[in-house]
Amino acid sequence: MSSGTLPGFRDFFPDEFALRAHIFAAWRAVARRYAFVEYDGPPLEPLDLYTRKSGEEIVGQLYNFVDKGGREVALRPEMTPTFARMVGARANALRKPIRWFSVPQLFRYERAQRGRLREHFQLNVDIVGEPTELADAELLCVAIDIMRELGLGADDVRARFSDRRLLNALLAAIGVEEEAFGAVYGVLDKIGRQPVGVSREKLVAAGLSDAMSERVLALPAIGSLEALRAEFGASPEVAAALDRLDRYVAHVEALGGKGWVDLDLSIVRGLAYYTGIVFELFDAKGELRAVCGGGRYDNLLAALGGVDLHALGFGMGDVVLGELLKARGLVPAVGGSRADCFIAGGDGALEHPIADALALAHRLRDAGLSVDYALNAERYTTQSTRNQVDAAKKSGARAAVYFAPGDVVVVQGLSGKMTEAPKAEFPAPPLLAGDAQALATFTQWFDSTIPPRTTD
Repeated sequence: MSSGTLPGFRDFFPDEFALRAHIFAAWRAVARRYAFVEYDGPPLEPLDLYTRKSGEEIVGQLYNFVDKGGREVALRPEMTPTFARMVGARANALRKPIRWFSVPQLFRYERAQRGRLREHFQLNVDIVGEPTELADAELLCVAIDIMRELGLGADDVRARFSDRRLLNALLAAIGVEEEAFGAVYGVLDKIGRQPVGVSREKLVAAGLSDAMSERVLALPAIGSLEALRAEFGASPEVAAALDRLDRYVAHVEALGGKGWVDLDLSIVRGLAYYTGIVFELFDAKGELRAVCGGGRYDNLLAALGGVDLHALGFGMGDVVLGELLKARGLVPAVGGSRADCFIAGGDGALEHPIADALALAHRLRDAGLSVDYALNAERYTTQSTRNQVDAAKKSGARAAVYFAPGDVVVVQGLSGKMTEAPKAEFPAPPLLAGDAQALATFTQWFDSTIPPRTTD
């Protein structure tokens, strides 16, 4: 009998699930603030949906098999092919631009390591039907605002951007033949991860002269659009690409991304289908893999979905993001039930037996509060109020609620010193009867007075 999960897979105990839920909540909150709507697709797709996009070599990275109907299928390793298929199926009926997001679980059979597992959850955010750089800026700012939502700042995360069209124009200006572009992209993608000598050898093997190779290797060190304009601005193609990126950066800054973004010509997003602006978000300390990445892929929908529409998107996985939040001390704490109210017996337990406690729990839950209690009728009746309130505090609840003599319900805040915590009494009969006004008064006082849960 197995004693653990398969390699590269995870159990989500409450602490781990709390982090996952925290990330998901930030993803959904920000995406919806940007007017994106959520969708999903099947976790199992025809194998050829992925081989059409990435070639037969991807099969070695998939969980694929022949199903009982004789079909070659695979667990989804990414969401873009499914997205393209779905958009293509209803392209004529969908209002443009399309702004969709999803949070699928994805599967890849590859070596598990820090920041990369064989399964992960990923936020996918895509825009379809808009060719201008304003859509590219909007997309990047979704990713930046997710970082803010999770408590990360520009000192924690950097957004690095480039543009395939600019790189094409720069390579042409240097004198690189178009058939060598792919090899040059491969070298640029590995700048900093392989020795300079190896990069130089690969460029020469691709047909570049020594002088051209040196100019290509110097490109990633150029850190501003102004410096590029000074060196390559005489090329009309380079000038046009730089003007486009000037507008892009201005849009990003107007949307709140000022101070987050850096030009980085080594960002080529190793996938051949990107056609325009590309970006990645990185841990500013350089200790982790990329937090997310994406860009414009204007030709992919035609190839996969059968519709010729401009498109762009990004993916952000939960694994690296979770590691980053742990490293920055931004993981939410979990303790006990974390309920709003914990119902104790109190000195009024004889006057209001367990049936009344259950009725009160029912009424408060109907009013929108989360409610916990000891699930032990004898303890409710016999245990002292002090011990039950201590149990409520240990549970992580925001307040203890108990009956007291005089037919009242007492609410005792549990944050900080008990002698200083907020406390109030409410008539018991209308609450037990489900009186709307009594419950509204109770919840209004509770929400405005009882401190929210802390994450320490």
